[in-house]
Amino acid sequence: MRLVFAGTPAPAVPSLRALHASSHDIVTVVTRDDAPLGRKRVLTPSPVAAAAAELDLPILKTGRLDDAATTAIQDVGPDLGVIVAYGGLVREPLLSLPRHGWINLHFSRLPQWRGAAPVQHALIAGDSEIAASVFRLVAELDAGDVYEEVVLPTPDDATAGEVLALLAERGAALVREVVDAIADGSARPRPQHGRPTFAPKLGDDDGRLDWTRTRDEVLHRFRGVTPEPGAHTTLDGARVKVLRARAADPAAPLLPPGRLGTHGRSVIAGTATEPVALESVQPAGRGPMNAADWLRGLRQSDPVLGS
Repeated sequence: MRLVFAGTPAPAVPSLRALHASSHDIVTVVTRDDAPLGRKRVLTPSPVAAAAAELDLPILKTGRLDDAATTAIQDVGPDLGVIVAYGGLVREPLLSLPRHGWINLHFSRLPQWRGAAPVQHALIAGDSEIAASVFRLVAELDAGDVYEEVVLPTPDDATAGEVLALLAERGAALVREVVDAIADGSARPRPQHGRPTFAPKLGDDDGRLDWTRTRDEVLHRFRGVTPEPGAHTTLDGARVKVLRARAADPAAPLLPPGRLGTHGRSVIAGTATEPVALESVQPAGRGPMNAADWLRGLRQSDPVLGS
């Protein structure tokens, strides 16, 4: 089949590579425009654009799937559209343009966590399972019939970035299977069942750690917002990013919420229950550093996070 592939970030790249290695023909790769990155704000191609260039595939860079993008895609005559985290909506008439419509790889067990940040919300909620689903794209958000899914236990201590990388690899195999099944006529999608939950895009405030919550709630949020939008707290009104954290040793002393202390060589922070061990932080205006070195440099007694 002739495929148009739409995707932008790194989790979309395994699916692009899997389809390129298949018997199908990728006639266009659609991705977002180059974006300014780093302190110098250098215009940088998306991970999908970089992979497509490496694979010598035609690339269409566009910030939205508008009339011009629709015309460009129509001109290459695709049989099927495949979208993985492109970052924009597919609307009519583009939605119905390919002969077999569009399929989407989504990183949840639908109808759970429909929306832009399914993995992040699943980790914040403390879900025991993670999943990836390939479904038929329809006008309603993430509501189409499901072709295939994979469900895995949530890995211990994994961050959203690590879970996305895992699901991207497992999901790429699903995408290829579904495309093959659509091509040979054996695909049998099923309607979604159950009450939907939603996962809107996270903002900076979603990364704030609330030390009055339980240890597990603090760690769930830390994992869900790492690396984006990033976990953070404050100390004396100054922002501190939390880069690595884990459950403290069971023998660590209990501390009031936000109170910093030590247990052996570990820096610990109090919560409503057991403490959290901080491993790496980034104070405002400085680079990442070991939490123990940071604490020694504070030169204050009884520091309290969130203050």
